[in-house]
Amino acid sequence: MFEPCLEAGMRPSVRQAIRYMNSRFHEPIHMDDIASSVFVSRFHFCRIFANATGVTPGKYLAAVRMFEAKRLLLTTSQSVADIVCSVGYSSVGTFTTRFTQAVGMTPSQYRDPRVRDLHVSISPDFFHLPTHHAMKRAGLTTSPRVAPKSGTGTVMVQLPTVASSTTVLVGVFAERIPQRPPVAFAYARRIDDRRAVISGVPAGNWYVSAVAEGVVDDERSGLAVATAKPVAVHSDRVEHVYVRLERVTHEHAPFAFSFAQASAADAYEPRMLGSAT
Repeated sequence: MFEPCLEAGMRPSVRQAIRYMNSRFHEPIHMDDIASSVFVSRFHFCRIFANATGVTPGKYLAAVRMFEAKRLLLTTSQSVADIVCSVGYSSVGTFTTRFTQAVGMTPSQYRDPRVRDLHVSISPDFFHLPTHHAMKRAGLTTSPRVAPKSGTGTVMVQLPTVASSTTVLVGVFAERIPQRPPVAFAYARRIDDRRAVISGVPAGNWYVSAVAEGVVDDERSGLAVATAKPVAVHSDRVEHVYVRLERVTHEHAPFAFSFAQASAADAYEPRMLGSAT
């Protein structure tokens, strides 16, 4: 059983560092600046931050910047050059290279309407899941044939008792903070038994993230969770992972990807499996 709730028991210094990055990501800040803001040495800060979040401070800051860049690309008509300046980069070329390496497509390609229709964005201020109609139109709500000798992952989605879920997505990713589509996933407008089954997961070490739209305290909210450590999947075995969705807050690492993203540059071939309801 995995304990995915990284934010539980998070040190005040880590929370403060996260607030610092979220409020100043558009500035050319460095790790020494962040460590100084919480009054600890850089080495100690990097260690406690990674233990609490599952990623280094540098990767977390990069994820915050990448998320904002994707949001602006999808929701505004700002030029790429303007977006680069607003997310803390000083060079369009450097940003474009890093974006393309992380995402698998250029910033301009990310503005394709198909990317917008099938994008997943997770943050407290910008939460979006594709509609069932968009997923169905893209052929992503039914399971294709599973490749021989592929592992099989089973994910148990445990929703809060105060939440009424409308759409649930559980994905298997190569990274703790994903920038590309999952290698396999389950998508459903409703999971009555709070159980999502993901089949055809390639053998390897993968992170599991679950997101949902729900109603918490009579307010529509984004819910999310991610495993703290990668899950080892072996051929012809079933792995059980238990996760509990929580309301998305600023302490959760924001991430965004689109099921329409090009996969040619992927280090792995995404196998998109749907769980229809």
